[in-house]
Amino acid sequence: MFFQYLVAVVFFILLVGYWKIQVGEHGRYAEQAERNRIRSLPIIAPRGRVLDRAGRVLVNNAPAFSVMLLRENAASLTPDKVGAMARGLNLDLGELRSEISDASQGNRFQPIIIKPHAELEDASFVESHQTEFPELALLEVQDRVYPYHSFAAATLGHVGEVSEEQVDEPGSPYRPGDVVGQSGVEREYNSVLSGSDGMRRTIVNSRGEDVGSMTSIEVVPGRDVRLTLDLDIQQVAETGLGDRNGAVVALDPRTGDVLAMVSHPTYDPNGFARHIDRETWAHLTADPGKPLMNKAIQAQLAPGSIFKIITATAALETGTITSDFTVFCPGEVTIYGHTFHDWTFENGHGHGRVDLHNAIVHSCDVYFYTLGKLLGIDKMAYFAKHMGLGARTGIDLPAEESGLVPSPEWVEKVYHRKWWPGEAISVAIGQGAVMVTPLQLAYALGGIACGGVFHTPHLVSPSDALALNTKFTAGDAKRFPIGAGTLECLTRGMWGVVNEGGTGAGAKLPGIDIAGKTGTAQVVSTGLQ
Repeated sequence: MFFQYLVAVVFFILLVGYWKIQVGEHGRYAEQAERNRIRSLPIIAPRGRVLDRAGRVLVNNAPAFSVMLLRENAASLTPDKVGAMARGLNLDLGELRSEISDASQGNRFQPIIIKPHAELEDASFVESHQTEFPELALLEVQDRVYPYHSFAAATLGHVGEVSEEQVDEPGSPYRPGDVVGQSGVEREYNSVLSGSDGMRRTIVNSRGEDVGSMTSIEVVPGRDVRLTLDLDIQQVAETGLGDRNGAVVALDPRTGDVLAMVSHPTYDPNGFARHIDRETWAHLTADPGKPLMNKAIQAQLAPGSIFKIITATAALETGTITSDFTVFCPGEVTIYGHTFHDWTFENGHGHGRVDLHNAIVHSCDVYFYTLGKLLGIDKMAYFAKHMGLGARTGIDLPAEESGLVPSPEWVEKVYHRKWWPGEAISVAIGQGAVMVTPLQLAYALGGIACGGVFHTPHLVSPSDALALNTKFTAGDAKRFPIGAGTLECLTRGMWGVVNEGGTGAGAKLPGIDIAGKTGTAQVVSTGLQ
């Protein structure tokens, strides 16, 4: 009797298990079976090109191959075979084993990329060893090519494989092995340049052999992006900066078009496009010159005497002085018990008596020390911020820095102390805690040249950005009212810097009106030390 009950119980358990498989979890097992009989082979979308304002190609693509590993017959991937593949393709055996192990939990009919950027000898190895290694196949891809190498590298940026963090982000569209923009224009306009990959889907039998085809997903190529950069101007700027550490920005203030943007030292983005090695990466990141930094938008340094234009604007617009206000410069001045030296002090003389025009032309520190005392920090900070300093310009590039315009509120928040009136004296000549980027200076002075109209700097024109349906729009120009008399005084002063024997006389060119302002500053910390 007991035996009959035992048989009944066992039969009941089997019946419940059968019901669970056939009915309760039918959908899950059916889905797994469907995945295991369909092989999906990716068709990689070619990335859009990057062009200069005249349509000349700055970034392009070149046909290439990646090596795929087909895993339908996992039992055939013996340790000896995997080792032979690694040797033939010049791959790290440990990394290859790890990739195969990580993919073992997924659909066995989904190939994995084991060598994204195959060389010609890799392709030859795969083609000539099909009998020995039927698991290997070639995938046609497009390698990113930067024909001018380090030219405008910090601005154009580079591409690279997505990181684990990028793949794991909520809502991320990326798959392991995807190549995306990692910096510069490549990153900012990645969604436009990337396009959409296609897919060729086939039905396979238990041995992995194709037995039929299914509907394929057509590839959508990435769209080209035309920049406002001018190849010729960019080349002149690159050559002019040479081997020096620094940045150059050429901006059309009437529109906000960036005509040139240089950052040195630089790097060759082609190395990233073909999977940069650890040694090169370590060298780039350890280089004190910071070649991966776009100094035009990320270097935050004291503006030096260029800030005197901001100080002069504040003094005139608030009625603190008139343009004929004069100061006698003996080479130094004592304010609040501290002696501040003019840049001419080491030469044993000062500028003598100067008005505002000559103070700008010859960059008289004593004159602007005096204005700093008369104005105080609040007025200088107000005008600096409204003329584009201390905030991001809004350029269509990632990781722009905001700079810093110091204020009593900032000191209170950061250092938990009161502002010292003497600190405004250094700020008046662009020293102390004030920090700007080269682009911010071009933006601010460009706004003065345009009569108080500040156009947002951009690398893709607003009309082109709208046509590309991107998130970036330059928006309306910002307007900050500056009196006509102030504008006349400032522009005449900057013209004199170049054309009246001022500190920028070396920039004078026959037959061309050039105006500007020189600036030299000590590099100090925001700790006011």
